[in-house]
Amino acid sequence: MTAAAERVAGVMERYEAVIGIEIHCQLRTASKMFCGCSNAYADAPPNTHTCPVCLGLPGTLPVINRRAVEHVLAAGLAIEATIPERTQWERKNYFYPDLPKGYQISQYAIPLAANGRLAIETSEGPFTVRITRAHLEEDTAKLVHADAVRAGSGAGGRTSLVDFNRSGAPLMEIVTEPDIRTAEQARRYAEELQLLLRAIGASDADMERGQMRVEANVSLRPRGTEAFGTRVEVKNMNSFRAVERAIGFEIERQARALDAGEPLSMETRGWDDGRQATYRMRSKETSEDYRYFPEPDLPPLHVDAAWIERVQAALPELPAARRRRYAALGITGYDAAVIVADPGMTAAFEAISAAGPGLPAKEVSNFVTGAHARAAKATGFNAAGTAGRSTPEGIAALLAAIADGSVSRPKGRELLDRHLADGTPATELVAAAGPGPISDDAALLGHIDAVIAANPKAVADYRAGRPVIGFFVGQVMKATGGAADAARVTTLVRERLDGGA
Repeated sequence: MTAAAERVAGVMERYEAVIGIEIHCQLRTASKMFCGCSNAYADAPPNTHTCPVCLGLPGTLPVINRRAVEHVLAAGLAIEATIPERTQWERKNYFYPDLPKGYQISQYAIPLAANGRLAIETSEGPFTVRITRAHLEEDTAKLVHADAVRAGSGAGGRTSLVDFNRSGAPLMEIVTEPDIRTAEQARRYAEELQLLLRAIGASDADMERGQMRVEANVSLRPRGTEAFGTRVEVKNMNSFRAVERAIGFEIERQARALDAGEPLSMETRGWDDGRQATYRMRSKETSEDYRYFPEPDLPPLHVDAAWIERVQAALPELPAARRRRYAALGITGYDAAVIVADPGMTAAFEAISAAGPGLPAKEVSNFVTGAHARAAKATGFNAAGTAGRSTPEGIAALLAAIADGSVSRPKGRELLDRHLADGTPATELVAAAGPGPISDDAALLGHIDAVIAANPKAVADYRAGRPVIGFFVGQVMKATGGAADAARVTTLVRERLDGGA
């Protein structure tokens, strides 16, 4: 446990943290929320993906993006939320340079999804987070703060520029109940939600690219009490590690203030990753400050049962269900979590398993998380879902050859590496490998006796209790060109040495 974690643990003996999470997620659509501008603006020059609608020019009218609505419906169904028969759009009013209209089209009274939940796993066991709402809104423009030079004077200074490429992009906001009690729970919730959003295709949810923005509302109350403390919102957390560290810092900061009798104020604070500390940004607004009222330019949206059924039918297997299925196949919980957390690994595991339906799932899991993961990191994935020039069929055939003893495990690993490197067909590799592993005891004992006779010091070390059995097995494997059955060699070497040979 780190020093910071120990300090937070000490605080938690006296106080209970009350944490709610708000996540803004950019949706994967071709166009923006209320206009036809391209939503693929990430690497575009500033202000090149704009039109009168997303620039907020007078006289323009918004048109709803159906695909964005369906992404939120899919997310709502995935978190077991309630979908209303009718929803409406509202204006969220506030003034800021990145909001050209002076208001944001959002949802408040009737969100597209409400009263959901998401189960997570933590070091303390399973935990369920209640989700208050998931609603749809348009994103704001982006402020760019930079150094400037005044024309003609050469004097420097700071200036803020506005890039409207992001203005009007479809954004889903997901808000939890204040159920979370630790920084770890907050991190695990954000990680699981990212997996879910990627699985259903709603968003790439890349935190480093700003596609998923996590905000935490944190307060403390003395243990044993029910009333909530003063809520502080924490922003600017651009990684899961930052989420955990920022919340931990804020718990510690608030505890110091409460212990000293200092008042806390409801405010918004940013996270400085370099200083590993939060800092004050502004006082915190309440919902009343935004003066919500129905959007006059958009009619209410009706969601009928047939529409929901179509969205439900299109949902893929969700991460939690996939982990349970993998565990039922005999894969460890850890390996299942590793595979499901990586879309590439998931695709490779599924493709190889489909190509070799009789393969033990554990064999495929070990390969996908080991040699294949290393190869994929270097070469990337091909159209078949495997690394480099390999094929699911070739990998499955080689794993089957190892499993049925056609090739030894060491030789099989060599063949798999070759297949990953250049795509050589599995049949050619197995044929070139020659006879399968030596499992005949008489043949193996000849090599074992020769190795024992050539290494009297290692024999003495073994009988003195030193762990040298691996040395003997390695020498026998070397003598047989890796063709011996390593497990059988280990048994026979031990029997020979224990028998006084």
